[in-house]
Amino acid sequence: MKSLILTCLVGLSLGFVSIQADEPKKDQPKADAPAAKDAAPAGKEVAVITTSAGVMVVEFWTDAAPKTIENFKTLAKKGFYDGTCFHRVIKGFMIQGGDPLSKDLGAEASWGTGGPGYSVKAEFNDHPHDRGVISMARSNDPNSAGSQFFICHNDPLHATPSNPTGSPRFLDHQYTTFGKLIKGDDVLEKIATTPTHPQDRPDTRQVVESIKIVPADSIK
Repeated sequence: MKSLILTCLVGLSLGFVSIQADEPKKDQPKADAPAAKDAAPAGKEVAVITTSAGVMVVEFWTDAAPKTIENFKTLAKKGFYDGTCFHRVIKGFMIQGGDPLSKDLGAEASWGTGGPGYSVKAEFNDHPHDRGVISMARSNDPNSAGSQFFICHNDPLHATPSNPTGSPRFLDHQYTTFGKLIKGDDVLEKIATTPTHPQDRPDTRQVVESIKIVPADSIK
């Protein structure tokens, strides 16, 4: 299986790491995302990500990546993410999830290769990969994102006056950022600092129990 292929330096302590959504299996079709049907404008919505470590809430940047957001919402509303897990965790960098294959405990060797069966065109924008930012994972093809996403953890030890969160600037304009946590930074911290084994797999399964799209004004 051909795996992905963006290798970058993340500070001195992390060494070389990569954001990866491995190439899909050869029998998995690849097509563009279904076109969204015209609909009346909706009120502002957020994503409530309920995990085994607690709840995180993401606000969307609709000005930055509307097609990516629409795809994420569509998958969430279908229950696509329910029962998946954060299958790749790198402390000081990010937590990655959204692979439907991660629902199967026996398929761990294939985690990172799954998706919805289509891809979404990149919507690179000027929102940086700061801590708590959610962005789409992809393979070496910029337009290969599907369902996998990552949430930036970052390392304050590498913070500078111009980069106070120690965020990985090499990801900017290379991956599609589309929102940021407004609640649940403590949950992000729990997941990002959980012990891992080779391939950055958490020793304890970090379950995504559900992702619900709800009105922003329903969150207190």
